[in-house]
Amino acid sequence: MKKLTVAVLFAVACLTSVAQTKEEKAKRWADSVMQTLNNDQRIAQLMIIRAHSNLGPAHVKQVTDLITKYNVGGLCFFQGGPVRQANLTNFYQSIAKTPLMITIDGEWGLGMRLDSVVSLPRQLMLGAVQDAATAYNYGKILGEQCKRMGIQVNFAPVVDVNNNPNNPVINDRSFGEDRYKVALFGTQVMKGMQDMGVMACAKHFPGHGDTETDSHYDLPIINKTKPQLDSLELYPFRELFENGVGSVMIGHLYIPAIDNTKNQATSLSYNNVTKLLREELGYKGITFTDALEMQGVKKFYPDGAASVQSLIAGNDLLCLPSDIPAAIKKIKAAIKKKKLSWDDLNNRVHRVLMAKYLYGLGDLQPIDTNNLVEDLNRSTDAFRQLVAQRSITLVSNEQKLLPLSSAALSFMGKATNTEKKIAYIAIGTTGSNLITQRMKDELKADIFFFSYKSDAGRILSLVELIKQNYSHVVVGMHGYSRRPQNNFGISNSALQLAKQLAELPQSALLLFGNPYAMKNFCNVKTSIVCYEDDVYTQAAAFDVLIGKQRPTGKLPVTVCDNIKYGTGLEYMMPAIGDLQRNLLDQSKFVTVDSIVADAIQKKAFPGCVIMAVKDGSIMFEKAYGSYTYEQAEPMTLESVFDMASVTKICATTISVMKLYEEGKIDLKKRLGDYLPWVIGSTKENLLIEDILLHQAGLKSWIPFFRETMDTVTGIPYANLYANGPSEEYNIRVADTFYMRNDWRDTMYQRILQSEMGPNGKYVYSDNDFIFLGKIVEQLSGMTLDEYVRKTFYEPLHLESSGFLPLQRMPVNRIVPTEREVQFRRQLLRGDVHDPGAAMFGGIAGHAGLFSTAYELAVIMQMVSNGGTIGQQTFFKPETVQKFIAYGSENSRRGLGFDKPEKDNATRKEPYPSLLVSPSTFGHTGYTGTGVWADPENKIVYIFLSNRVHPEGGTNTKLLTLNVRGKVQDALYKILLGK
Repeated sequence: MKKLTVAVLFAVACLTSVAQTKEEKAKRWADSVMQTLNNDQRIAQLMIIRAHSNLGPAHVKQVTDLITKYNVGGLCFFQGGPVRQANLTNFYQSIAKTPLMITIDGEWGLGMRLDSVVSLPRQLMLGAVQDAATAYNYGKILGEQCKRMGIQVNFAPVVDVNNNPNNPVINDRSFGEDRYKVALFGTQVMKGMQDMGVMACAKHFPGHGDTETDSHYDLPIINKTKPQLDSLELYPFRELFENGVGSVMIGHLYIPAIDNTKNQATSLSYNNVTKLLREELGYKGITFTDALEMQGVKKFYPDGAASVQSLIAGNDLLCLPSDIPAAIKKIKAAIKKKKLSWDDLNNRVHRVLMAKYLYGLGDLQPIDTNNLVEDLNRSTDAFRQLVAQRSITLVSNEQKLLPLSSAALSFMGKATNTEKKIAYIAIGTTGSNLITQRMKDELKADIFFFSYKSDAGRILSLVELIKQNYSHVVVGMHGYSRRPQNNFGISNSALQLAKQLAELPQSALLLFGNPYAMKNFCNVKTSIVCYEDDVYTQAAAFDVLIGKQRPTGKLPVTVCDNIKYGTGLEYMMPAIGDLQRNLLDQSKFVTVDSIVADAIQKKAFPGCVIMAVKDGSIMFEKAYGSYTYEQAEPMTLESVFDMASVTKICATTISVMKLYEEGKIDLKKRLGDYLPWVIGSTKENLLIEDILLHQAGLKSWIPFFRETMDTVTGIPYANLYANGPSEEYNIRVADTFYMRNDWRDTMYQRILQSEMGPNGKYVYSDNDFIFLGKIVEQLSGMTLDEYVRKTFYEPLHLESSGFLPLQRMPVNRIVPTEREVQFRRQLLRGDVHDPGAAMFGGIAGHAGLFSTAYELAVIMQMVSNGGTIGQQTFFKPETVQKFIAYGSENSRRGLGFDKPEKDNATRKEPYPSLLVSPSTFGHTGYTGTGVWADPENKIVYIFLSNRVHPEGGTNTKLLTLNVRGKVQDALYKILLGK
C-alpha cells in the first residue's frame, strides 16, 4: 500500500506540475505578444467583429481591413458554409498579427449558423430529458464541432431561467423554468464543451428569462429585487462559476435593483459587471458583452460610446462594436480623462491573450477541410434521435386512450375496407410527413390535412365527419412558430378545429413544437408534447402512441395553471422489460395505509414510497407523506432516494455476478489475486466468497471522517477540505465541501491497516463491499458507476438509477436525508448520506446508489426471473441461483444478498417478515430503504423512506415499530389471498 500511496502522490504532483507549466507557458506567451502591440492594437485585441462566409468579396475585404489595420482580437462567425468558413478562418488567421479568437453563437450546434450541418435540438427540448448525461453529450458534440472548425469559444450554454412564457428572445433557448435543472444541465453542457478544449460561455448574465422585450430591438426592464434575483436568476450562474466555466456573456438588461442609472444596460453597468459579477460572486474568467450592435445598447450609446462604457463597467471583450476606429478613439479619450487606465486595460488584454494560448492559439494549426461536413455531422443524427426518444412528454391520459395499439388493434380486425376507425388530422401542413405515413401504413389510418390558411368553413363538416366515423382520433399540430407572438402563428380557424377535435373523448393531441403552445389546450384529456417537428421526433411520437416506446420526458416549463413544470406521465412496454401496471383496487390496501399513517404520525419517517409486484405486474404503488416534516414537498412515485446499503446488491453484487459469469472472477480466489495493492497486508489472502458472505474477518466499518477533524473543536481540518473544487481539492463530499484528492488513498490504507476478526464469523461489513467495488473497477477498466450503468441500467432503461444524482437530475427530485451537524454540517440532499462513501467521491461498493421504487423493482424482478426480463437476458439461471441461495452455515446470508433468517417461522421477530419464503433475497439500507424479491411467491417488495431525516440515525422508530416487516406481511396477505 505504501507503494500505491507514493504513486498516487507522485501522480498528483505531476498533474499539478503540468498544470502550472501550462499556465506559465500561457503567461510567457501573453507577455511576449504584449510587447509586439502598440496601444491601438492592444485596445483592438478586446474587440470581436462580425464575420460571414456567405456575403461575398466585399464583406471579406471589410473583415480583412479590420484585421490588418487594427489587429482586432477575434471574429464571431454567422451564416455561411462549413468549408467556406474554414477556408476564410485559415485566411484570416494567416494575415493576423496576433492569432484571432474565433467565436460562434452555436447554442444548438453549428447547424444553427452553417448550411450542410445538422442542428441539434433546442435547449428546452433537452430540458425535458431526465438524464443529465445527455446534456454532457450535447456539450461534447458542440465542442467537437467547434474544435473541428477552429473555433475557440462557443457562446453557450444559455443559463437564463425562462420563467416568462411570453419571452420573445430566450424562450425555448432555455433549459426551462427550474433553476436547479437549468444549473445542472448548463453545467453539464459546459463541461462537455470544455472537456473537448472549447471555451463555454454562460449567458446572459445576470439572467434574461423574465422579460417580454427582445434586447435586439430595445432595452428590456426587469423589476425584481436583489434577493429575488439572487434566489432565481443568479443561481445557475453561481453553479457554473463554481464548476469552472471559461467565460460569461453579459446581457443587455435594465435592472434597477442592480443599477438604477437611466437606460443603463447591465452590460454597461459597473455595478453589474465589477461589483456583482467580479466582487460579490468572485468570477475570475473572461467576460464578453452581448452584441453591442443590438438596439438594447446602441439606442442609448451610439458610435463607439457603448464600447467605452462596456470597458468602464469592467468587461474584457466587446462583441460586435459597430464602429472600430470610433470606438478606439473614444476609449483612448476615456483613458486620457482617467475614466479608464492603461494598467487596467493591459491586464484585460493579458487575460485575453492567456485564454487564447490555453485554448490552442499558441500553436495554431490550419483547419483541414477534407471530410469536414461529414465530421461535423458524425454524431448529430443519432443524438437527435436519442433526445427525441427521451423527451417525448405524455401530459395527460385521462381516458387511458394511450398506448393506442392496445385499443386500436382490438378493433382493427373488425374494420372493413369502407369503415376506417382511426383518423390522423395533420394541422399546419398540407403534405405527407413521417408520422402521417406511418399512421397510414401501420395503423391503416385515414389522413386529413388542414393548413393555417385553410378556410374556416371546413371546420364544422370536418369535425362532424371525424366524430361520426372514427373510434380513435389523433390530432397533430405541425409547423407552428417557435416564438410566442401571435399565438405561435396558429390561425384562429386551425385553433378552433384543433380544440374541437382534441376535446373529443376518443382523441389524442400531439404538439410538434414549442411546448408553451399547450396553453391553448389546457383541458385536453389526452395530450403529448413533442418539442420538435422533424423525422426523429415524429418517429418517437408514433412509437409512444402505439406503446413501442415509453414516454419519459417531463415538461421543463409550466404551460397552464393545471399543467405545471415537471408534468410527465408514463406507461409501460413489456417488450423492453418494463413492469406493467395491473393495479388492484386501492381499498384492498387500507391495512398498509394504516401502518404507514401511524408510522408518519409517530415520526418514524416523514414520507415513503411502497411498491408491490406480483407475477411481474405492479399490483400496488403509493407515495405517502412528504420529503420533510414541514410537508412543503409531497412524496411522489418518482422521488429518488439514497439507497444506502441497497447499493451492495443493486450495484456491486450484480456487477460481481456478471464478472463471475464471464469467468473474470473466481469466488475461491483471494483478494490479492485481483487487487495488487493489498499484497503484503493482512487482507491479501481473504477469499472472495467469504467477502461476499461478510465472513472474511473484516472490521464492520471505519469512521474515516473522524481522523479529518479537530478532536477538540470538531471542525474539519482546513488543509484537508476546501469550499470549492480545484485540482488539489476535487472530491465532493457535500455542497461547498471538497476533500483533498490524496486523502482517498489514506482511506484505503486505513482499511488495510485495520484489525482482523476471526475468519468464518459473520460480521456485516461495509469494508467487504468497498473491496468488491474496487475489484469490479480493476477487472472492467471502468469506474463502478460507469460499469453498472452500461451493463444494467441503460439496457433496462433505468434513467434515475445511478451514483452522483446531482449530475443527472434536478435536486428537487431527490429526497433529503440527514441534516448532518457533526461532519458536513448541512442538509444532505443528493450527496450520499454515508460519510465514507462521500469521502470516496460518492461512488463506493457499499453505498452511493440513488434510485426510485419502480427502477429497483425492475432490477429485483430481473434477478427473481433468473436473470431475464422482457426480451433481455443478463444472467444464466444457475448464476442467479448460486448467489441468491443460502451460502453459509454461519449466517443467513447469500453471496452478496441478504436473506430471511433460516428459522424465520419460529422466531419471535421474523426477518424480514413472517410470510416470506426461504427463496427470498434482498437487502435493507440505513437511510430507511428495503428491497426484497421472493421467487417462490413471485413477489417483489420495495419500501423506500428517509427515516434519517432530519436528525440522523438516532431515530430508530422504523425498526422498533417494525414498519417494513408489517407492511410486507400485509401486502403478502392481500397478494396471496391469505
